[in-house]
Amino acid sequence: MKKHKKAVNRVVPFLRQAAYYFDKGNAYYRQNKMDKALLFFSKTVEVDPENSLYHYNLACILSRMGYLEKANVIFSRIVHQMDPSLTDCYFLMAVNFGLMDELEKARFYLNLYLQFAPDGEMAEDAEDLLFALSEEEVESMAEFEVAKERPDNSLCAEEEEIIRSYGENQAMHRLLWQSLYHENTQLVEKAIRMYGLLREGSGELTLREFVRNPWIKQRMRIQALLELKNMGLKGLVTVYMDGCLRDIDLYYYPLIAPRWLDQWQEVLDITLENMRRSNSYDELFYEDVQAIWIDFINNLYPRVPGIKKKEAWAAGLEYALARYHFLHLTQKKLAEQYGVSPSSISTHYREINRILNIEHRAYRNMLRYLTRREQD
Repeated sequence: MKKHKKAVNRVVPFLRQAAYYFDKGNAYYRQNKMDKALLFFSKTVEVDPENSLYHYNLACILSRMGYLEKANVIFSRIVHQMDPSLTDCYFLMAVNFGLMDELEKARFYLNLYLQFAPDGEMAEDAEDLLFALSEEEVESMAEFEVAKERPDNSLCAEEEEIIRSYGENQAMHRLLWQSLYHENTQLVEKAIRMYGLLREGSGELTLREFVRNPWIKQRMRIQALLELKNMGLKGLVTVYMDGCLRDIDLYYYPLIAPRWLDQWQEVLDITLENMRRSNSYDELFYEDVQAIWIDFINNLYPRVPGIKKKEAWAAGLEYALARYHFLHLTQKKLAEQYGVSPSSISTHYREINRILNIEHRAYRNMLRYLTRREQD
């Protein structure tokens, strides 16, 4: 009887609902605390293992953190065992396989996505990626690798000759396109420049497709946007940025890219070094902070302000990144990390915000995020 009474009086732990863990995970995600966000998203599927959307969100954050294989296991389980209607899983699996250089699997799941969702939200993107992974282009890479090693390779000849032969030479079409997606960044930069020089804007479509591709480096994407602006293109361009496709106004990109100065690079290096020490950012944020700084310099050039205190500019730049992503990061905390005053951070941030309208962009992105959540 005593044992029974003791058992009855034992405190039973309160089992929280999955929605609680989901909200906590989202809160940490918005603060860029990915490890804690992952912990709570994992808890949602533990408490409610039958909810396919909780599994989907867990797979998405795993993808964001670079755990691509684990994410694809979950995406596969969702469509095969839980909810076949979540066809977006096929597309996201394809992207992950592409990032892992498993191109055959990427192609397979892109085709599968188009089969199950021919009118899906990402159908056009799937078709574009399939084009980039076409069998003909992959098989011809060996020929291209041999050609680019030749001293007299046409890609290294005068630009006028490339422009002249492009319109009548299909081999040149293929060679230039392959250069655009090559692992050698110098080759990519030259291809971007050449597409911008083609007569009658014939390179516009190719560069538009290029900036939509999620697998290219952000620096190359920005260069392609600058080239499109140099070509005289105006208005909105669809760009892959922050993990999704969005329309940007080319007003934010200058006609001519400035010569990059050492002091500008030093500001960026200081920012990146402090971000790495904090161990709170994933790769996407490093790309974004570089894009913000490059945009800022480009839009001011040639009337760029003097860089007297590099640490203050670097702190202002990181604060701009935090404001853009709604991260919980104060000027006081950054001032301690960079060894500068909060007022100097505020001054430099206001200058960056004045040029790039960071806060307006941030709220616009948040509205898109909330809209997508409501639709989901």
